[in-house]
Amino acid sequence: MGKTQKLTLAAMMAAVGTLAGSMLYIPLGFAKAFPVQHLLNVLSAVLLGPYYAVAQAFCISLLRNLMGTGSVFAFPGSMAGALLAALLYSRTKKLSMAFTGEVIGTGIIGALLSYPIAVWILGQKAALFGFIPLFIFSSIAGALLGILILAILAKKRAPIFKEFQNKG
Repeated sequence: MGKTQKLTLAAMMAAVGTLAGSMLYIPLGFAKAFPVQHLLNVLSAVLLGPYYAVAQAFCISLLRNLMGTGSVFAFPGSMAGALLAALLYSRTKKLSMAFTGEVIGTGIIGALLSYPIAVWILGQKAALFGFIPLFIFSSIAGALLGILILAILAKKRAPIFKEFQNKG
């Protein structure tokens, strides 16, 4: 799979994520749970690798914020989750590690990175660990869907899964 094809797939994921962001989210206080982002993070982590996974996460976060359908907390959460999911998967080639990376990257690391944004930039009162339950809920839901889709593709021996999986 060439760079152009990977870039195209990442762009298509960013488009789907941006569109779904205006329709499919769960408002949770001043943050929004966006399971589709986590689903796409897992898919891109497994199929495209770390660079493209982080790029698609950044693009979705940027576009959703520009359109007014996202929050600034999408940047640290989605990008940390995509990166850790891709790194763990690329080292182990286990879908469970992509899931684990997404949940830890978004649910814990991304949540902790969101605290300074809330307090210092937005002037909101927030507890240091206050984002973790919200981010974990969203990331578990989306990452489970992503792993389910990838498991189905692997079981059916879909050409796209085999081709991307072998590239790392």
